[in-house]
Amino acid sequence: MDAALLAQYASDASRRAPAPESAFTGAAGGAPCGDLVRLSVAVEDGRIAEVTFDAEGCAAATAAAASVAEVAEGESVLDAAAVGAEDVAVAVGGLSPQGRHAADLAADALHRALSEAASSSERLAEPPSSGERVLVAMSGGVDSAVAALLERERGAEVVAVTLKLWADQHSDGAKSCCSPEAVLGARSLAHRMGIPHLTLDLEELFRARVVGEFISGYAAGRTPNPCVVCNGDVRIDAMLQLADRLGASTLATGHYARVVDDADGPLLAAASDEAKDQTYMLSGVRPQTLARLRFPLADLTKPRVREIAAGAGLPVASKVESQDLCFLAGEGKRTFLRRHGGLGERPGQIVDVAGNVLGNHGGFHNFTVGQRRGIGIGGGDPLYVLETDARSNRVVVGDREDLARRRVRVRDALLRRPGDRVDRVKLRYRSRPIDCEVTAPAGRHPELWLELGEPAYGVAPGQTACLMDGDMVVGHATIAA
Repeated sequence: MDAALLAQYASDASRRAPAPESAFTGAAGGAPCGDLVRLSVAVEDGRIAEVTFDAEGCAAATAAAASVAEVAEGESVLDAAAVGAEDVAVAVGGLSPQGRHAADLAADALHRALSEAASSSERLAEPPSSGERVLVAMSGGVDSAVAALLERERGAEVVAVTLKLWADQHSDGAKSCCSPEAVLGARSLAHRMGIPHLTLDLEELFRARVVGEFISGYAAGRTPNPCVVCNGDVRIDAMLQLADRLGASTLATGHYARVVDDADGPLLAAASDEAKDQTYMLSGVRPQTLARLRFPLADLTKPRVREIAAGAGLPVASKVESQDLCFLAGEGKRTFLRRHGGLGERPGQIVDVAGNVLGNHGGFHNFTVGQRRGIGIGGGDPLYVLETDARSNRVVVGDREDLARRRVRVRDALLRRPGDRVDRVKLRYRSRPIDCEVTAPAGRHPELWLELGEPAYGVAPGQTACLMDGDMVVGHATIAA
């Protein structure tokens, strides 16, 4: 790019800097690299009516900012959501390897501005005049990528969305499905697949509703399940609201689950691959939400999903899955609870069921019912955590038989069908369902008792009880102390 053209871009940058009041703004770059691109987009009737920008740093940053403004202005929001760094580099007319960084910044600034629009109440697109538009939740992993691929192959117009839920310098963003790093990876993958991509920022709600309850649960001696809360109360409904504003009829995800109709309405049902079934984590999703969900992987196994991804040349075909909670990625639970919840060292006693002191611990919140390892008492028969007492800061331990429960008290129960439909219950995510009876009508119940057909071990207060009729989820509750 010659000096005269760069000078013109610089002149354009200063001329076009003021942004309309109603514009959505994104910025990328800053102190670490010395280059900064700010971009504002005004949206009218689903189109980018106006783009304003300014840039600081090298001439390439100014050129890239001007170019992305020219590329996006006048386009539909969905077309702008398909613009990537490569498109910016082409529009500039060629960049050196060092200058390519400017194209990345300019594209990122555009997508941060579009994220503001996606996170607003603005209507971003009308429904297609023909065919079907589907919003696909893409995390940057193989499951969601194949879900998007299968939706497109069946003829739907696909738009991708990634949630930004958590940003923390102490966690490993590369191992999280909802970090800023995950957003960049998912966007790059979507663009590689020719799919427009938007980011939905729910970090404030997620921090208060999900992480806040996780911390308060441990502070009270419970073992909460944040994924059930996140799916049921935060992320899926928010993505469906975005789908409405994008003119999309349904939301597809990469979960292993099914939606069935038992003549009384939609219910969640187990996936074909029992090893990957995720209905437990989705048990809090409302029926009206289920009616608009699609699970393209419902009848597939994980190996088959990887085969499909490899056959399509997707770079995530062999990507390793993270086993951590998204906000714990790369960070231990103890450290997280100490930093975010103030749950640090609090020495207390480990006692047996008779109250005899067996040892000491550094805080009751570091233990969960059913835990065997890490108790810190050696010799003799294996010991298991039976109870944690927040008030006395005591941890009660005993042998495995002391864990056995034939009746389980639950709170905040919701039966979507009458209790006599319940024949099984899952008390942990990876546990097998066990026979169960419930005596209660359909509806909400502050408290219920579950009568189990066999002993359950390690029933932890705070975990979800997923109530089932065969392979269908007909209710859920929270295990009480």
